[in-house]
Amino acid sequence: MVTIKGVPDLRYVIANFASRFEATLNIYILKPSVTGKTCSIAVTIVFLVIGFSVAGSTVEAEPPTAKSKASANESPGTKVPVPRELKQILSSGKVPENLQQLQLLEQQFGRVSEAAKLCTVSVKIGQAQGCGVIIDGEGKVLTAAHVAMRPNKPATVILANGRRLEATTLGSNKNVDAGMLQISPGQNEGAEWPHATLGSSGKLSAGMWCIATGHPSGFDQDRGVVTRVGRISRVNRSALRTDCALIGGDSGGPLFDISGQLIAIHSRIGNDVEENLHIPIDNYSNSWERLVAGDLWGALPGFRPVLGVQGNSQIEEAVIDVVRPSSAAKKAGIQEGDIIKEFGDRKITDFQSLKEAVAETMPGENVRVRGLRDGSPVFFRVVIGRGE
Repeated sequence: MVTIKGVPDLRYVIANFASRFEATLNIYILKPSVTGKTCSIAVTIVFLVIGFSVAGSTVEAEPPTAKSKASANESPGTKVPVPRELKQILSSGKVPENLQQLQLLEQQFGRVSEAAKLCTVSVKIGQAQGCGVIIDGEGKVLTAAHVAMRPNKPATVILANGRRLEATTLGSNKNVDAGMLQISPGQNEGAEWPHATLGSSGKLSAGMWCIATGHPSGFDQDRGVVTRVGRISRVNRSALRTDCALIGGDSGGPLFDISGQLIAIHSRIGNDVEENLHIPIDNYSNSWERLVAGDLWGALPGFRPVLGVQGNSQIEEAVIDVVRPSSAAKKAGIQEGDIIKEFGDRKITDFQSLKEAVAETMPGENVRVRGLRDGSPVFFRVVIGRGE
């Protein structure tokens, strides 16, 4: 059995030759769309024959190599050397041509996994939970906008060892679902936080290998960070599609290439666990100053927050004129004639300020609302709806 050291739950990784060859048959023959090329049956048969001949052998991943001149307070990042035999596989996403390449690729996955789990974090904001990745020594964390929700919210960042850190949300580009947090200073005794090495998404192409890490279904101390291996199936400026098996709770986690460089952040989990969207890392680089400054802008298609009410923006109170059937407001008990005074942590002065407050939320977010009904205070818990 081929194992990846440090990943205790082998259901989430390709853990033995038999399953790898099954995946090979599935991905490279039955799913030619991954690479746009079909592999010959002969190559697959060679893999099968070699695999069965070495079944039972164990290859443990080695930890990443630290920078030789790095001090004890510096993080070496996640980039690991790529063996010469894997250079072409890194750049073009080709299939291993022999057993040596297959074993080297397996070891490379393990090295990247070991480095990645140190900077892959769980993120909790209120009752919501997702993932993120630390990307500099000062503690900036990249995540998805729908995980960060909006700027200046208190958050908890959980490291792989279970340590909990205070953090604050920064900016979000909701057009592409890109968000950022900052770990509060003074929590690491002056040392740098372990962090990912930033890559570029400009030269990615279909077929390239990738490694996804995260906390599926939420943080689990006994299980630890979970690693999945896959390939890129589609590339455009705003999103990557991969066949890495992701589920709820992984959103906001990192996607690495086989050199350990961060190339994307998990965004939307597909109906098929092997068809998921990721935010290319260049979207963060291109909006860096606005994200750090705490700006919030844009709207992700299919993730527009909806309350489901109508009112008059010309008057000085947020009076609800219409409550749509089956809307978030209706389910929460809001009625026509109610006057909204607070929405979450925002004071509401008129219907326009209510619209702006709703726009800053994300679908599924649980918001406390205070209002007046016939002069008496009323309170609601609204789960924000989703519009196209």
